[in-house]
Amino acid sequence: MSTTERTGTAGSTGRNRDLAAAGIAALLVAAAVVVGTSIEHADGTLHLNWPPLYARWDPHIGPGTPAALAVAVAVIAYAPALTARLSWRPLLLTAWAASMAWIWSLTLIDGFHRGVTQRLTTKYEYLQVIDRFEDIPATLRDFTRHILIDSPDHWPAHTAGHPPGATLTFVLLDRVGLGGGAWAGAFCITVGSTAVVAVLITLRTLADEATARRAAPFLVLAPAAIWVGASADGYFAAVTAWTIALLALAATRAVRSPAAAALGSGLLFGFVCYLSYGLVLFALVAAAVPLITRTPRPLPLLLAGAAVTPLAFTLAGFSWWEAYHLLVERYYQGAGGIRPYGYFVWANLACTVLVIGLATVAALRRAAADAPGTISRLRTGRTTPADRLTTLVLTALLALLAADLSGMSKAETERIWLPFATFLLAATALLPTAGRRYWLTAQAVLALAINHLLFTGW
Repeated sequence: MSTTERTGTAGSTGRNRDLAAAGIAALLVAAAVVVGTSIEHADGTLHLNWPPLYARWDPHIGPGTPAALAVAVAVIAYAPALTARLSWRPLLLTAWAASMAWIWSLTLIDGFHRGVTQRLTTKYEYLQVIDRFEDIPATLRDFTRHILIDSPDHWPAHTAGHPPGATLTFVLLDRVGLGGGAWAGAFCITVGSTAVVAVLITLRTLADEATARRAAPFLVLAPAAIWVGASADGYFAAVTAWTIALLALAATRAVRSPAAAALGSGLLFGFVCYLSYGLVLFALVAAAVPLITRTPRPLPLLLAGAAVTPLAFTLAGFSWWEAYHLLVERYYQGAGGIRPYGYFVWANLACTVLVIGLATVAALRRAAADAPGTISRLRTGRTTPADRLTTLVLTALLALLAADLSGMSKAETERIWLPFATFLLAATALLPTAGRRYWLTAQAVLALAINHLLFTGW
Protein backbone atom coordinates (compact mmCIF):
# COMPACT_ATOMS: atom_id res chain seq x y z
CA MET A 1 0.00 0.00 0.00
CA SER A 2 1.32 3.44 -0.86
CA THR A 3 2.08 6.11 1.71
CA THR A 4 -0.78 8.23 0.43
CA GLU A 5 -3.27 5.40 0.87
CA ARG A 6 -2.04 4.73 4.40
CA THR A 7 -2.53 8.35 5.43
CA GLY A 8 -6.03 8.51 4.01
CA THR A 9 -5.43 10.43 0.78
CA ALA A 10 -5.49 7.63 -1.79
CA GLY A 11 -7.31 7.96 -5.07
CA SER A 12 -9.71 5.73 -6.95
CA THR A 13 -7.64 2.53 -6.59
CA GLY A 14 -7.87 2.56 -2.81
CA ARG A 15 -11.55 3.47 -2.86
CA ASN A 16 -12.34 0.67 -5.30
CA ARG A 17 -10.54 -1.84 -3.09
CA ASP A 18 -12.43 -0.53 -0.07
CA LEU A 19 -15.73 -1.00 -1.90
CA ALA A 20 -14.69 -4.49 -3.01
CA ALA A 21 -13.88 -5.46 0.60
CA ALA A 22 -17.24 -4.08 1.75
CA GLY A 23 -18.99 -5.98 -1.03
CA ILE A 24 -17.33 -9.26 -0.08
CA ALA A 25 -18.32 -8.69 3.55
CA ALA A 26 -21.93 -8.05 2.51
CA LEU A 27 -21.90 -11.31 0.54
CA LEU A 28 -20.54 -13.11 3.60
CA VAL A 29 -23.47 -11.82 5.65
CA ALA A 30 -25.95 -12.83 2.93
CA ALA A 31 -24.43 -16.31 2.75
CA ALA A 32 -24.62 -16.66 6.54
CA VAL A 33 -28.30 -15.70 6.48
CA VAL A 34 -29.20 -18.04 3.61
CA VAL A 35 -27.13 -21.03 4.74
CA GLY A 36 -28.05 -20.54 8.38
CA THR A 37 -31.76 -20.32 7.64
CA SER A 38 -31.52 -23.50 5.57
CA ILE A 39 -29.73 -25.38 8.37
CA GLU A 40 -32.16 -24.15 11.01
CA HIS A 41 -35.19 -25.18 8.92
CA ALA A 42 -33.61 -28.56 8.18
CA ASP A 43 -32.62 -29.70 11.67
CA GLY A 44 -32.87 -26.80 14.15
CA THR A 45 -29.27 -27.22 15.31
CA LEU A 46 -28.44 -23.50 15.23
CA HIS A 47 -31.01 -22.56 17.88
CA LEU A 48 -31.41 -19.18 16.16
CA ASN A 49 -34.54 -17.58 14.75
CA TRP A 50 -32.65 -15.28 12.38
CA PRO A 51 -29.16 -16.68 11.80
CA PRO A 52 -26.42 -15.70 12.16
CA LEU A 53 -27.76 -13.25 14.79
CA TYR A 54 -29.51 -14.19 18.01
CA ALA A 55 -32.63 -12.33 16.94
CA ARG A 56 -36.04 -12.71 15.40
CA TRP A 57 -37.75 -10.99 12.49
CA ASP A 58 -39.89 -8.25 14.00
CA PRO A 59 -40.29 -5.06 11.92
CA HIS A 60 -41.23 -2.25 14.31
CA ILE A 61 -40.73 1.35 15.31
CA GLY A 62 -40.67 2.76 18.82
CA PRO A 63 -40.14 5.85 20.95
CA GLY A 64 -36.44 5.79 20.15
CA THR A 65 -36.96 5.96 16.38
CA PRO A 66 -37.11 9.78 16.01
CA ALA A 67 -34.19 10.22 18.39
CA ALA A 68 -32.07 7.61 16.59
CA LEU A 69 -32.70 9.29 13.24
CA ALA A 70 -31.86 12.69 14.72
CA VAL A 71 -28.62 11.47 16.31
CA ALA A 72 -27.56 9.76 13.07
CA VAL A 73 -28.21 12.86 10.97
CA ALA A 74 -26.46 15.12 13.47
CA VAL A 75 -23.34 12.96 13.67
CA ILE A 76 -23.12 12.54 9.89
CA ALA A 77 -23.65 16.26 9.25
CA TYR A 78 -21.62 17.84 12.03
CA ALA A 79 -19.23 15.34 13.63
CA PRO A 80 -16.42 15.52 11.01
CA ALA A 81 -16.17 19.31 11.45
CA LEU A 82 -16.66 19.23 15.22
CA THR A 83 -13.98 16.62 15.79
CA ALA A 84 -11.51 18.82 13.92
CA ARG A 85 -12.47 22.02 15.75
CA LEU A 86 -13.14 21.09 19.39
CA SER A 87 -10.30 21.10 21.89
CA TRP A 88 -9.39 17.70 23.29
CA ARG A 89 -11.31 17.48 26.56
CA PRO A 90 -14.57 18.91 25.15
CA LEU A 91 -14.17 16.44 22.28
CA LEU A 92 -14.02 13.52 24.74
CA LEU A 93 -17.11 14.75 26.60
CA THR A 94 -18.99 15.34 23.36
CA ALA A 95 -18.08 11.89 22.04
CA TRP A 96 -19.26 10.27 25.28
CA ALA A 97 -22.55 12.20 25.22
CA ALA A 98 -23.13 11.41 21.54
CA SER A 99 -22.32 7.73 22.07
CA MET A 100 -24.73 7.54 24.98
CA ALA A 101 -27.44 9.30 22.94
CA TRP A 102 -26.94 6.84 20.07
CA ILE A 103 -27.04 3.78 22.36
CA TRP A 104 -30.10 5.00 24.28
CA SER A 105 -32.03 5.95 21.14
CA LEU A 106 -31.34 2.58 19.47
CA THR A 107 -32.30 0.75 22.65
CA LEU A 108 -35.56 2.68 23.00
CA ILE A 109 -36.66 1.67 19.52
CA ASP A 110 -37.74 -1.49 21.37
CA GLY A 111 -39.40 0.57 24.10
CA PHE A 112 -38.13 1.08 27.65
CA HIS A 113 -39.53 -2.14 29.11
CA ARG A 114 -38.53 -4.46 26.28
CA GLY A 115 -35.33 -2.64 25.40
CA VAL A 116 -33.97 -1.82 28.87
CA THR A 117 -35.81 -3.26 31.88
CA GLN A 118 -36.39 -6.74 30.45
CA ARG A 119 -32.96 -7.34 28.92
CA LEU A 120 -31.11 -8.36 32.07
CA THR A 121 -34.03 -10.06 33.79
CA THR A 122 -34.79 -12.95 31.41
CA LYS A 123 -34.37 -16.54 32.58
CA TYR A 124 -30.82 -16.63 31.19
CA GLU A 125 -29.60 -13.48 32.90
CA TYR A 126 -27.63 -12.38 35.96
CA LEU A 127 -30.47 -10.67 37.79
CA GLN A 128 -32.28 -14.01 38.16
CA VAL A 129 -29.83 -15.06 40.89
CA ILE A 130 -29.39 -11.87 42.93
CA ASP A 131 -31.20 -13.39 45.93
CA ARG A 132 -28.79 -16.35 45.96
CA PHE A 133 -25.89 -14.01 46.85
CA GLU A 134 -27.12 -13.02 50.32
CA ASP A 135 -23.95 -14.53 51.77
CA ILE A 136 -21.39 -13.59 49.10
CA PRO A 137 -18.38 -15.53 50.53
CA ALA A 138 -20.48 -18.70 50.92
CA THR A 139 -21.87 -18.34 47.39
CA LEU A 140 -18.39 -17.91 45.92
CA ARG A 141 -17.16 -21.03 47.73
CA ASP A 142 -20.17 -22.93 46.37
CA PHE A 143 -20.20 -21.33 42.89
CA THR A 144 -18.66 -24.17 40.89
CA ARG A 145 -21.12 -26.73 42.30
CA HIS A 146 -23.95 -25.14 40.31
CA ILE A 147 -22.34 -24.73 36.86
CA LEU A 148 -23.29 -28.05 35.24
CA ILE A 149 -26.85 -28.45 33.98
CA ASP A 150 -27.38 -31.63 35.99
CA SER A 151 -26.15 -30.04 39.22
CA PRO A 152 -28.66 -29.03 41.92
CA ASP A 153 -30.05 -25.52 41.43
CA HIS A 154 -27.81 -24.98 38.41
CA TRP A 155 -27.04 -21.41 37.47
CA PRO A 156 -28.82 -19.75 34.52
CA ALA A 157 -26.81 -19.74 31.30
CA HIS A 158 -25.13 -16.35 31.68
CA THR A 159 -24.23 -16.79 35.34
CA ALA A 160 -22.83 -20.27 34.67
CA GLY A 161 -21.04 -19.03 31.55
CA HIS A 162 -19.09 -16.28 33.31
CA PRO A 163 -16.88 -15.98 36.37
CA PRO A 164 -18.75 -14.53 39.36
CA GLY A 165 -17.39 -11.00 38.86
CA ALA A 166 -20.11 -10.43 36.27
CA THR A 167 -22.99 -11.40 38.55
CA LEU A 168 -21.40 -9.70 41.56
CA THR A 169 -21.54 -6.38 39.71
CA PHE A 170 -25.32 -6.54 39.69
CA VAL A 171 -25.46 -7.92 43.22
CA LEU A 172 -23.54 -4.87 44.45
CA LEU A 173 -25.77 -2.53 42.43
CA ASP A 174 -28.74 -4.11 44.18
CA ARG A 175 -27.03 -3.70 47.58
CA VAL A 176 -26.62 0.06 47.07
CA GLY A 177 -30.28 0.47 46.14
CA LEU A 178 -30.01 0.23 42.35
CA GLY A 179 -31.76 -3.11 41.97
CA GLY A 180 -33.86 -4.31 39.05
CA GLY A 181 -33.59 -4.39 35.30
CA ALA A 182 -33.98 -0.65 34.70
CA TRP A 183 -31.04 0.31 36.91
CA ALA A 184 -28.92 -2.57 35.59
CA GLY A 185 -29.65 -1.54 31.99
CA ALA A 186 -28.90 2.12 32.70
CA PHE A 187 -25.62 1.10 34.36
CA CYS A 188 -24.54 -0.98 31.35
CA ILE A 189 -25.37 1.80 28.90
CA THR A 190 -23.68 4.53 30.94
CA VAL A 191 -20.50 2.55 31.56
CA GLY A 192 -20.51 0.92 28.12
CA SER A 193 -20.63 4.28 26.35
CA THR A 194 -17.36 5.33 28.04
CA ALA A 195 -15.53 2.81 25.86
CA VAL A 196 -15.51 5.47 23.12
CA VAL A 197 -13.57 7.82 25.42
CA ALA A 198 -11.11 5.09 26.39
CA VAL A 199 -10.38 4.17 22.78
CA LEU A 200 -9.92 7.83 21.82
CA ILE A 201 -7.41 8.27 24.64
CA THR A 202 -5.61 5.12 23.53
CA LEU A 203 -5.41 6.29 19.92
CA ARG A 204 -4.14 9.73 20.87
CA THR A 205 -1.53 8.20 23.19
CA LEU A 206 -0.25 5.42 20.93
CA ALA A 207 -0.75 6.98 17.48
CA ASP A 208 -1.50 10.73 17.57
CA GLU A 209 -4.36 13.14 18.17
CA ALA A 210 -5.22 13.46 14.47
CA THR A 211 -5.78 9.69 14.31
CA ALA A 212 -8.10 9.79 17.30
CA ARG A 213 -10.07 12.68 15.85
CA ARG A 214 -10.58 10.87 12.53
CA ALA A 215 -11.89 7.77 14.32
CA ALA A 216 -14.21 9.61 16.72
CA PRO A 217 -17.38 9.88 14.55
CA PHE A 218 -17.17 6.18 13.65
CA LEU A 219 -16.65 5.12 17.26
CA VAL A 220 -19.80 7.04 18.17
CA LEU A 221 -22.04 5.96 15.28
CA ALA A 222 -21.18 2.26 15.44
CA PRO A 223 -23.71 -0.53 14.80
CA ALA A 224 -22.15 -2.14 17.90
CA ALA A 225 -24.23 0.32 19.94
CA ILE A 226 -27.23 -1.98 19.40
CA TRP A 227 -25.65 -4.61 21.66
CA VAL A 228 -24.03 -2.18 24.09
CA GLY A 229 -27.58 -1.08 24.90
CA ALA A 230 -28.57 -2.82 28.16
CA SER A 231 -26.06 -5.65 27.63
CA ALA A 232 -23.53 -6.70 30.26
CA ASP A 233 -21.07 -7.26 27.40
CA GLY A 234 -21.16 -3.52 26.67
CA TYR A 235 -20.02 -2.98 30.26
CA PHE A 236 -17.27 -5.60 29.76
CA ALA A 237 -16.14 -3.78 26.61
CA ALA A 238 -15.71 -0.54 28.54
CA VAL A 239 -13.62 -2.21 31.26
CA THR A 240 -11.30 -3.76 28.64
CA ALA A 241 -11.04 -0.45 26.77
CA TRP A 242 -9.98 1.39 29.93
CA THR A 243 -7.47 -1.38 30.66
CA ILE A 244 -5.69 -0.62 27.38
CA ALA A 245 -6.06 3.16 27.75
CA LEU A 246 -4.38 3.16 31.17
CA LEU A 247 -1.63 0.86 29.94
CA ALA A 248 -0.96 3.17 26.97
CA LEU A 249 -0.76 6.19 29.29
CA ALA A 250 1.64 4.35 31.59
CA ALA A 251 3.89 3.14 28.77
CA THR A 252 4.20 6.57 27.17
CA ARG A 253 4.35 8.38 30.53
CA ALA A 254 1.64 10.69 29.20
CA VAL A 255 -0.02 10.96 32.59
CA ARG A 256 0.96 12.54 35.92
CA SER A 257 1.54 9.16 37.61
CA PRO A 258 2.56 6.43 35.13
CA ALA A 259 2.97 3.98 38.03
CA ALA A 260 -0.64 4.49 39.13
CA ALA A 261 -1.82 4.07 35.53
CA ALA A 262 0.12 0.81 35.16
CA LEU A 263 -1.23 -0.52 38.44
CA GLY A 264 -4.77 0.57 37.51
CA SER A 265 -4.49 -1.16 34.14
CA GLY A 266 -3.43 -4.36 35.89
CA LEU A 267 -6.28 -4.14 38.39
CA LEU A 268 -8.76 -3.74 35.54
CA PHE A 269 -7.27 -6.61 33.53
CA GLY A 270 -7.44 -8.92 36.53
CA PHE A 271 -11.07 -7.91 37.00
CA VAL A 272 -11.77 -8.43 33.28
CA CYS A 273 -10.72 -12.06 33.62
CA TYR A 274 -13.42 -12.47 36.29
CA LEU A 275 -16.07 -10.86 34.09
CA SER A 276 -15.67 -13.24 31.15
CA TYR A 277 -13.39 -16.23 30.63
CA GLY A 278 -12.83 -15.38 26.97
CA LEU A 279 -11.46 -11.92 27.76
CA VAL A 280 -8.19 -13.50 28.86
CA LEU A 281 -7.46 -13.19 25.13
CA PHE A 282 -7.28 -9.43 25.63
CA ALA A 283 -3.72 -10.06 26.80
CA LEU A 284 -2.89 -10.06 23.07
CA VAL A 285 -4.22 -6.51 22.71
CA ALA A 286 -2.38 -5.45 25.86
CA ALA A 287 0.82 -6.93 24.42
CA ALA A 288 0.55 -4.52 21.49
CA VAL A 289 1.21 -1.57 23.82
CA PRO A 290 4.80 -2.43 24.84
CA LEU A 291 5.39 -3.54 21.25
CA ILE A 292 4.31 -0.12 19.93
CA THR A 293 5.99 1.93 22.64
CA ARG A 294 9.12 -0.26 22.75
CA THR A 295 9.22 -0.32 26.54
CA PRO A 296 8.42 -3.01 29.14
CA ARG A 297 8.49 -0.39 31.90
CA PRO A 298 4.81 -0.75 33.02
CA LEU A 299 4.85 -4.56 33.11
CA PRO A 300 5.90 -5.18 36.76
CA LEU A 301 3.15 -2.95 38.14
CA LEU A 302 0.70 -4.23 35.52
CA LEU A 303 1.33 -7.82 36.61
CA ALA A 304 1.12 -6.87 40.28
CA GLY A 305 -2.25 -5.21 39.74
CA ALA A 306 -3.49 -8.10 37.60
CA ALA A 307 -2.84 -10.52 40.47
CA VAL A 308 -5.12 -8.74 42.95
CA THR A 309 -8.53 -9.92 41.72
CA PRO A 310 -7.47 -13.55 41.14
CA LEU A 311 -5.91 -13.62 44.60
CA ALA A 312 -9.03 -12.17 46.22
CA PHE A 313 -11.39 -14.60 44.51
CA THR A 314 -9.10 -17.57 45.19
CA LEU A 315 -8.89 -16.70 48.89
CA ALA A 316 -12.69 -16.38 48.88
CA GLY A 317 -12.91 -19.98 47.68
CA PHE A 318 -13.58 -19.59 43.95
CA SER A 319 -11.28 -21.51 41.59
CA TRP A 320 -11.13 -19.90 38.13
CA TRP A 321 -9.58 -22.93 36.45
CA GLU A 322 -12.00 -25.42 37.97
CA ALA A 323 -14.92 -23.21 36.97
CA TYR A 324 -13.60 -22.82 33.43
CA HIS A 325 -13.29 -26.57 32.90
CA LEU A 326 -16.81 -27.07 34.27
CA LEU A 327 -18.04 -24.31 31.96
CA VAL A 328 -16.60 -26.13 28.95
CA GLU A 329 -18.55 -29.22 30.02
CA ARG A 330 -21.70 -27.12 30.58
CA TYR A 331 -21.23 -25.49 27.17
CA TYR A 332 -21.35 -28.84 25.41
CA GLN A 333 -24.29 -29.99 27.55
CA GLY A 334 -26.40 -27.24 25.99
CA ALA A 335 -26.72 -25.61 22.58
CA GLY A 336 -22.94 -25.33 22.26
CA GLY A 337 -22.73 -29.10 21.88
CA ILE A 338 -25.31 -29.10 19.09
CA ARG A 339 -24.47 -25.99 17.11
CA PRO A 340 -22.23 -26.93 14.13
CA TYR A 341 -18.68 -25.59 14.33
CA GLY A 342 -18.39 -25.72 10.54
CA TYR A 343 -21.08 -23.06 10.16
CA PHE A 344 -20.25 -20.75 13.05
CA VAL A 345 -16.51 -20.61 12.40
CA TRP A 346 -17.29 -18.36 9.42
CA ALA A 347 -20.81 -17.14 10.29
CA ASN A 348 -19.41 -15.57 13.46
CA LEU A 349 -17.35 -13.34 11.18
CA ALA A 350 -20.54 -12.34 9.39
CA CYS A 351 -21.94 -11.34 12.81
CA THR A 352 -18.85 -9.23 13.33
CA VAL A 353 -19.48 -7.43 10.04
CA LEU A 354 -22.93 -6.47 11.33
CA VAL A 355 -21.40 -5.20 14.58
CA ILE A 356 -18.55 -3.13 13.12
CA GLY A 357 -20.17 -2.12 9.83
CA LEU A 358 -18.88 -1.99 6.26
CA ALA A 359 -16.83 1.15 6.91
CA THR A 360 -14.72 -0.76 9.42
CA VAL A 361 -14.35 -3.66 7.01
CA ALA A 362 -12.96 -1.26 4.39
CA ALA A 363 -10.59 0.20 6.99
CA LEU A 364 -9.43 -3.25 8.10
CA ARG A 365 -8.65 -3.98 4.46
CA ARG A 366 -6.27 -1.03 4.54
CA ALA A 367 -4.71 -2.19 7.80
CA ALA A 368 -4.20 -5.73 6.51
CA ALA A 369 -2.70 -4.48 3.26
CA ASP A 370 -0.12 -2.46 5.16
CA ALA A 371 0.70 -5.16 7.72
CA PRO A 372 4.01 -6.27 6.09
CA GLY A 373 5.29 -2.69 5.98
CA THR A 374 4.11 -2.07 9.53
CA ILE A 375 5.96 -5.13 10.83
CA SER A 376 9.13 -3.99 9.08
CA ARG A 377 8.92 -0.51 10.59
CA LEU A 378 8.12 -1.90 14.04
CA ARG A 379 11.43 -3.74 13.95
CA THR A 380 13.34 -0.54 13.32
CA GLY A 381 11.25 1.61 15.65
CA ARG A 382 10.54 4.12 12.86
CA THR A 383 6.79 3.81 12.89
CA THR A 384 4.13 6.23 11.71
CA PRO A 385 0.82 6.90 13.50
CA ALA A 386 -0.84 4.66 10.91
CA ASP A 387 1.60 1.85 11.73
CA ARG A 388 0.84 2.12 15.43
CA LEU A 389 -2.89 2.13 14.79
CA THR A 390 -2.55 -0.85 12.46
CA THR A 391 -0.65 -2.80 15.12
CA LEU A 392 -3.32 -2.16 17.73
CA VAL A 393 -6.19 -3.03 15.40
CA LEU A 394 -4.64 -6.20 14.00
CA THR A 395 -3.86 -7.57 17.47
CA ALA A 396 -7.53 -7.08 18.36
CA LEU A 397 -8.43 -8.92 15.16
CA LEU A 398 -6.00 -11.70 16.06
CA ALA A 399 -7.62 -12.09 19.48
CA LEU A 400 -11.06 -12.24 17.87
CA LEU A 401 -9.90 -14.93 15.42
CA ALA A 402 -8.46 -16.96 18.31
CA ALA A 403 -11.84 -16.78 20.04
CA ASP A 404 -13.50 -17.88 16.82
CA LEU A 405 -11.26 -20.89 16.26
CA SER A 406 -11.64 -22.00 19.88
CA GLY A 407 -15.14 -23.31 19.20
CA MET A 408 -16.36 -21.73 22.45
CA SER A 409 -18.10 -18.89 20.63
CA LYS A 410 -20.84 -20.46 18.55
CA ALA A 411 -23.46 -17.76 18.01
CA GLU A 412 -24.25 -14.64 20.06
CA THR A 413 -20.82 -13.26 19.17
CA GLU A 414 -22.50 -9.99 18.22
CA ARG A 415 -22.44 -9.21 21.95
CA ILE A 416 -19.73 -11.57 23.25
CA TRP A 417 -17.09 -10.02 20.97
CA LEU A 418 -17.98 -6.39 21.70
CA PRO A 419 -14.66 -5.80 23.52
CA PHE A 420 -12.71 -6.82 20.41
CA ALA A 421 -15.08 -5.02 18.05
CA THR A 422 -14.58 -1.76 19.98
CA PHE A 423 -10.94 -1.71 18.95
CA LEU A 424 -11.61 -2.87 15.39
CA LEU A 425 -13.75 0.25 14.95
CA ALA A 426 -10.61 2.35 15.53
CA ALA A 427 -9.36 1.24 12.10
CA THR A 428 -11.77 3.74 10.52
CA ALA A 429 -9.15 6.43 11.13
CA LEU A 430 -7.39 4.93 8.09
CA LEU A 431 -10.27 5.81 5.75
CA PRO A 432 -9.61 8.71 3.35
CA THR A 433 -11.14 12.10 4.04
CA ALA A 434 -13.12 12.00 0.82
CA GLY A 435 -16.19 9.83 1.29
CA ARG A 436 -16.13 9.68 5.10
CA ARG A 437 -19.72 10.94 5.33
CA TYR A 438 -20.83 8.19 2.95
CA TRP A 439 -19.17 5.59 5.16
CA LEU A 440 -20.75 7.14 8.27
CA THR A 441 -24.12 6.99 6.55
CA ALA A 442 -23.60 3.32 5.75
CA GLN A 443 -22.85 2.65 9.44
CA ALA A 444 -25.99 4.45 10.60
CA VAL A 445 -28.25 2.83 8.00
CA LEU A 446 -27.04 -0.64 8.98
CA ALA A 447 -27.68 -0.03 12.69
CA LEU A 448 -31.11 1.49 12.08
CA ALA A 449 -32.10 -1.33 9.73
CA ILE A 450 -31.08 -4.07 12.19
CA ASN A 451 -32.83 -2.45 15.14
CA HIS A 452 -36.04 -1.70 13.25
CA LEU A 453 -36.33 -5.00 11.36
CA LEU A 454 -35.15 -7.41 14.06
CA PHE A 455 -35.66 -7.82 17.77
CA THR A 456 -32.23 -8.70 19.08
CA GLY A 457 -31.85 -10.76 22.21
CA TRP A 458 -29.28 -12.42 24.41
